[in-house]
Amino acid sequence: MPHKIGFVVVSSSGHEDGFSARELMIHAPTVSGWRSPRFCQFPQEIVLQMVERCRIRKLQLLAHQYMIPSKVEFYISESLPEYFTPYQAERFRRLGYVSLCDNEKTGCKARELKSVYVDAVGQFLKLIFHQNHVNKYNVYNQVALVAVNIIGDPADFGDETNIILSRTPPQTSREKLIDHYLGHNTEDPALEGTCSGKSDYISPLDDLAFDMYQDPEVAQIIRRLDERKREAVQKERYDCAKKLKQAIADLQKVGERLGRYEVEKRCAVEKEDYDLAKEKKQQMERFRSRVYEQLQLHELVDAELEKPSSHCLDVSSQRPTVDRPPPATDPPPRTHPESLPYDERPLPVTRKQLGAAVSEAERRDMLGDEARRADAAGEPEPLTEKALREASSAVDVLGEALVAGAYSKTWSHREDALLTLHKQLADTPVGTPKEDLKSMLRAAVFLVRRAIRDIVTPVFQASLKLLKMIITQYIPKHKLGRLETAHCVERTIPVLLTRTGDSSARLRVMASNFIQEIALFKEVKSLQVIPSYLVQPLKANSSTHLAMSQMALLARLLRDLGTEGAGFTVDSVMRFSVQALEHRVREVREAAVGMILDLYAQHRALVLEYLPPDDSATRRNVLYKTIFEGFAKIDGRPTDAEMRAQKRAAAEEAEKRKKEEIKALQGQLAALKEMQAGVQEKESEATKAKNQDTQERKVARPNAPEIPDNHYLDNLCIFCGERSESFTEEGLDLHYWKHCLMLTRCEHCRQVVEISSLTEHLLTECDRKDGFGRCYRCSEAVSKEELPRHVKTRDCNPAKSEKLANRCPLCHENFSPGEEAWKAHLMGPAGCTMNLRRTHVLHKTPVLPPGKGPAATRAGTSGSKVGSKIPTPKGGLSKISSRTYTKR
Repeated sequence: MPHKIGFVVVSSSGHEDGFSARELMIHAPTVSGWRSPRFCQFPQEIVLQMVERCRIRKLQLLAHQYMIPSKVEFYISESLPEYFTPYQAERFRRLGYVSLCDNEKTGCKARELKSVYVDAVGQFLKLIFHQNHVNKYNVYNQVALVAVNIIGDPADFGDETNIILSRTPPQTSREKLIDHYLGHNTEDPALEGTCSGKSDYISPLDDLAFDMYQDPEVAQIIRRLDERKREAVQKERYDCAKKLKQAIADLQKVGERLGRYEVEKRCAVEKEDYDLAKEKKQQMERFRSRVYEQLQLHELVDAELEKPSSHCLDVSSQRPTVDRPPPATDPPPRTHPESLPYDERPLPVTRKQLGAAVSEAERRDMLGDEARRADAAGEPEPLTEKALREASSAVDVLGEALVAGAYSKTWSHREDALLTLHKQLADTPVGTPKEDLKSMLRAAVFLVRRAIRDIVTPVFQASLKLLKMIITQYIPKHKLGRLETAHCVERTIPVLLTRTGDSSARLRVMASNFIQEIALFKEVKSLQVIPSYLVQPLKANSSTHLAMSQMALLARLLRDLGTEGAGFTVDSVMRFSVQALEHRVREVREAAVGMILDLYAQHRALVLEYLPPDDSATRRNVLYKTIFEGFAKIDGRPTDAEMRAQKRAAAEEAEKRKKEEIKALQGQLAALKEMQAGVQEKESEATKAKNQDTQERKVARPNAPEIPDNHYLDNLCIFCGERSESFTEEGLDLHYWKHCLMLTRCEHCRQVVEISSLTEHLLTECDRKDGFGRCYRCSEAVSKEELPRHVKTRDCNPAKSEKLANRCPLCHENFSPGEEAWKAHLMGPAGCTMNLRRTHVLHKTPVLPPGKGPAATRAGTSGSKVGSKIPTPKGGLSKISSRTYTKR
């Protein structure tokens, strides 16, 4: 019969440090396998030497999840080729190749197990690995192999012809008679390979998947039990064979679980989480010892089997070997993994999440199934002396038969005992003596407390059902009072709380939901017992599941019961939560933060008494920082992050305004310098003209008085051209502020501006410039709110181009273009009727030297809205921009 063939690694083309090809010689859940060097040349090769010359029937490769070769070739040889052994010229013979999936569909999260059926004889096997599949995880373009498995039969040098000729083993007359009687056809392909007695049958225990996901120690026990099962079948001891078959199935689940624990322990060691590694080691020891005790109780193993070798590669060379050819073809390819043959299905990656829950099926199968239940006797086994002493009070009340069922090693008897007790209590008539009722209740609670610890789900459910009936029906029905209710709760709740930390997610949920349910019963709520258990401090060594379940249960009941008269107080909850902030598990700490925030929303001042002050030292702790920021959100205050963001935005806005102001001032300074240069140039020209005119007048009238040239601009308004003796620095200030016909005050910012630039001032310089917009029709500055109505009024006359006409912002009329036209429009007798300063100076005419009339003066300042000679009296007008003045 084909079986696993041991091998050694002869050579390899190279490997990465720590991932030698010799790792392939070991099959266990924690092996790393072989990896090629980084950025290696392809192809890569590995040569294996089997422990004996054999006929290979099946090859299995377990690929890496992302370091996947695109193709693997197989070669076989009777001996090493000449480059290994100079005296042998034998070369490897090519068997074929297999292609491996690129694993994109699984996101490189699964490992592919590839099985290849061959029929070849030799002692050396060479594997050639071709270019890797490219993916984002394989950054060094490596290929890897986690494990390789060889299944075959030993073969002598003269056996090859016999192998070919002995495809159908001879049958005895007895076997033929049995097949004829049963209607079996010995050549029926559907029956081929289905019996362990057939020569080509390959045991599942030799499959690579068995060793790669089984604890090595348990794998050895399974193999020995399998040998005993085959011996029992040969001796026709079918009851024993059936028991051994069930034990093997149970142990396979146990071995997978222990293998998972071993992987989790190895991951914890790699992360240097030695507390978790120690916990996993102890968990493995406890689980292993419990399983071995069960095996001994059922007399399935001897004392010798408790100390098997930990070596996982078991080469069973003494198994019976009857040569038989393998199937002619591979199984046909199928689309869905579930429909693929067992050997062709991809295997999951062994690294799983730590603390993975064990399913209910695993727990129930460890102790037995319906087959074991059917084999058991109709009555439970008698109570042991220890059990009798422990349950003597319950036996006196309920009878030995019922208690024996509750103590039975068969879970079905334990379940039946609880259901029988449920019916017995429910049918107890009213009027039964109180002492008898109390005795029955206390005996029932004793059995319920024991059953709550049961790992079999139906027994656990039956215990919860019985406990609920006692609290909600039995006690109220017989009016036993608060004392008996308190006894039930106090005896069962601590045990139930421990079950909320069970490794089975289903049992955790069932226990938590039941506690929450009975806590809300009016009979239990008034006792305030359950809240006192939930606010007890978490133990440092408590499991993650237990701590998280207690936090979640406390949070739910706190919302349901509140902190007023239901057992919970702000003091007890806050003390528990603050202590939970120091727990080693992150999820527990986060749950404590959420609980504190929920409590703060109702009791702000009381909660703050249990927390350190809100200062920079406290906020260095991330948890307290989160808590205080949560308080700020509840209070409607900005958090530190929001305040920093606001300050940063305000600083950026202030910096932006500062830069804009600097830019505007720089522009104004440049404009003033340009204007000053223009004025000085005009003054120079005017001085030259005046000197020339003076000389001419001196010739014509040598005795005429002279006017000093350097005081020409004294007592002169450069905007309207008016000259007056009163135009001192203060007088000009007053003139600009109230009387100059060319200027006006802005009604919105009170700055003095030229009327000709009033529109631009409102749009670009005024403090309320954001409220104005330019009318597309008349081009004037109009309040944005008034724009829709303004377009319909008579004042909105269409404006003309600046080259064709000026536009007055006071009377809204178009008139001739140019600077002089502005003076005529604003100062002339037929000018702007809306200029309110016009009537004040219509009768005045400026007194100027000959040739220096107002027109000449205005021309001298044309293009300069403000000159550098404008006085700035103390307490008077100050220059704000190139067009505006304001009163200080």
